[in-house]
Amino acid sequence: MDERERLAERFEAQRPRLRAVAYRMLGSLSEADDAVQEAWLRLSRSDAAAIENLDAWLTTVVARVSLNLLRARGGRHEDPIGVRMPDPIVDRADGTDPEHEALLADAVGLALLVVLQTLTPAERLAFVLHDMFAVPFDEIARIVDRSPDAARQLASRARRRVGGENPVPDADLDTQREVVDAFLAASRDGDLDALVAVLDPDVVLRADVGALNEVRGAAEVAGRALGFSQIGLVMRPALVNGVVGLVSTRDGEPFSVGAITVRNGRIAAIDILADPERMRGLDLALLAD
Repeated sequence: MDERERLAERFEAQRPRLRAVAYRMLGSLSEADDAVQEAWLRLSRSDAAAIENLDAWLTTVVARVSLNLLRARGGRHEDPIGVRMPDPIVDRADGTDPEHEALLADAVGLALLVVLQTLTPAERLAFVLHDMFAVPFDEIARIVDRSPDAARQLASRARRRVGGENPVPDADLDTQREVVDAFLAASRDGDLDALVAVLDPDVVLRADVGALNEVRGAAEVAGRALGFSQIGLVMRPALVNGVVGLVSTRDGEPFSVGAITVRNGRIAAIDILADPERMRGLDLALLAD
């Protein structure tokens, strides 16, 4: 094995971790893959023998590429990026594909990714790298061109936002399924009171149809659920970013993917991707019988 082959082997060993970093940063699977590929191109053009810590070097490159992509989305240097439903990771209801496990470690649900999109690019980078991947603030500071104290403040602001907006789901999938089944039954029966009873009073419903639309409160979300129950959707259970979710079809065509966050036995968040163009781009072959 020559030096380039050994380098490629070491890079491939890091690919799952690098892809996980980029997915948390960008919320886009295709852009995450692009960021990882860019890291390989830069590595292949570098003097690898001079790199003291290859893992840290690759993480820094992927983080820089992702940061630049986030800033380009926002239009101005530190403006919050436009809110868009992140790419869902869809698995069969009976278990997560092993290839998805690294992407979904640390409970990276759609609800969390939506909240991360409300942060500035620098805040998002500091939170993802430090809180999810234990990258020291000294290294983060060099990436965002700030002092370590300023990098620490970026992560702290992000942590407060995430803590206030991101509901942590109940760990037991069977409990989640029972709650979701009760929600679906109440929707089919047109039972508004039963719907409200299964929803957290502060539940949030987010649906991506062109731009992200957000509805809050049990009564409002229950009303939307009753409306969806009347448009001829066929629901199929799935795991969406590691929580119980639903893939719906209409007239045999994919219509939406929804992740349902159950907390303390009630639905705290529903995140739905329903943009027709993006639905057509999803690979749902894993759900085939």
